[in-house]
Amino acid sequence: MDQAHIHLLITHLPIFGSILGALVLVHGMWTKSSATKIAAYHVLILSALGAVVAYLTGEGTEETVENIQGVAENAIEAHEEFAMFALISLICTGIASVLGVILTLKKSSFANKISMVILFLALVGFGLVARTGYLGGKIRHTEVGTGTPQPSNPSSDHD
Repeated sequence: MDQAHIHLLITHLPIFGSILGALVLVHGMWTKSSATKIAAYHVLILSALGAVVAYLTGEGTEETVENIQGVAENAIEAHEEFAMFALISLICTGIASVLGVILTLKKSSFANKISMVILFLALVGFGLVARTGYLGGKIRHTEVGTGTPQPSNPSSDHD
């Protein structure tokens, strides 16, 4: 298994993990369940770790795909540049989530406030990592973002 394979496998974790963590956190806040909030924080921490792995395997993946016919260098660069914003955002979310676990376990008065901050960070992180994934998909998936209509089914053209 090379870096490109690892990159493609792991890139979905930060995308789905950040939104799943945010949704679980909302549920934990609504039900006032410390255990649910801690579970959400763990999902967000794993998402941040996944973002780090995805970012670190990105360079090796670039080396693998940059010489493939039809791969545009500008698409790779756009994905790579935006990935840094998503990485920073999810690292901040992960660090805040570690703090959230500690404050929740200690039953700190700041636990509810930090959960709001973490929810905000998770939602921003989701937006950034989803955009990064979209830009990454444009590298090899020609059906992403082309705006061209799909050909109609010839059998349906006949009455």
